[in-house]
Amino acid sequence: MDYQEAWTYLNDLQFFKIKLGLDSMAAFLESLGNPQDQLRFIHVAGTNGKGSVCANLLEIYSWAGYRVGLYTSPHLSSVRERFRINDQYIPPEEFAAKATAIRAILAGRQITYFEFTTALALLWFADREVDLVILEVGLGGRLDATNVITPLVGVITNVALDHEAYLGNTLAEIAAEKGGIVKPGVPLVSAVAETESLEVVAKTCREQGAPLYLLDRDFRPELNPDGSWNYHGINQEADLEGLRSGLAGRYQIDNSALALAVVELLGGLGLPVAPEVIGTSLPRVRWPGRLERLRLAEPGLTRLADLPAPGEAPADYRCYLLDGAHNPAGVESLARYLEGESFRNLVLVWASMADKNYVASLARIVPLCRWIIFTRPEAERSATPEQLADCLPPPLQAKVRAAADIGAALALARGLTDGRDLIGVAGSLYLIGAGRELLLGGVAQ
Repeated sequence: MDYQEAWTYLNDLQFFKIKLGLDSMAAFLESLGNPQDQLRFIHVAGTNGKGSVCANLLEIYSWAGYRVGLYTSPHLSSVRERFRINDQYIPPEEFAAKATAIRAILAGRQITYFEFTTALALLWFADREVDLVILEVGLGGRLDATNVITPLVGVITNVALDHEAYLGNTLAEIAAEKGGIVKPGVPLVSAVAETESLEVVAKTCREQGAPLYLLDRDFRPELNPDGSWNYHGINQEADLEGLRSGLAGRYQIDNSALALAVVELLGGLGLPVAPEVIGTSLPRVRWPGRLERLRLAEPGLTRLADLPAPGEAPADYRCYLLDGAHNPAGVESLARYLEGESFRNLVLVWASMADKNYVASLARIVPLCRWIIFTRPEAERSATPEQLADCLPPPLQAKVRAAADIGAALALARGLTDGRDLIGVAGSLYLIGAGRELLLGGVAQ
């Protein structure tokens, strides 16, 4: 298969909802030569913040000189974004070659989209002989296709209500699913704070003999008046001062601290990182679609940073904020960030998958908006603009506009704003991906 044929084959797998289970996934990987056995892993689970922690770890270890594989999901624009080694996405020809090999081994058997991409990632990383793999859980943890590995360190960022149809309706149930990544004797780093979920995670660690290191108990960040922050480590000799994070939002400092705790633990397992590397790498962390700010000239949507005379903004430009907040906890973080920002009006383009708790999310975010434009990135799974509007009380419904697709929504937002306003895009990573591609094009560099 060439790249286009491989992409089409993979895309067709979305129609198959069969769950292989961990035993079947392990057997399938055995037929591929058990590529996971050749690799060292950091395994990252959690409701929110998984990708940001992974991005921090990738930047740190890349700057430290390691060959680092990163596997995340979902992608924004191209499936190739799920597979990285340092700052490079998987080349199309290597994606096609690995997909062809997997299809040949399957010999007509059905497999899910995520199981296929997980196997492809492991094959590619093993073939490239990377020093370390950062592996993000797709959904939950216990039965996730990535949970066939034994990592050097595990991470559970947090536990909040999301994917209730699959993971459970209480924090304790969801925590039990995410705690399924805990392995015997393998240390776990976590920012789980809710009493109910923390009890479950702590109990799981005790049962597995896995050391548990908690944010604000065993390590913590400390904010400085100038916006920098200090890291107080698990061990005092790991303390660092004057750090700056490359990702916007106060909560991203916690995500960076989680990554530093992992780095601290792995330093004793043959993967040392010099302190100066951390200070250099953290400000360079980027994670597209997460509180991502853009200033684009209109029309033509040229990045202001790319204009011949930087600093001389044209009269007709727009400010955008793209954020993948899609559950109440993520929307709360977005709202807190917006409340600390300065702009005249917020015009928000919003979509939501029908199975999300968009009622609670909208109740928090709509009062901050001058206008909110509802649209649909995926006709089958997305809530309709009418469904979204109907959950709002009449005073807030007066802020609602509707658009048939993301392109029309962005055009409407531009017509309602000028350079003093902020155009937000949030509510669904599918929406962020489609919107980002229209604004910037290509893969999410």
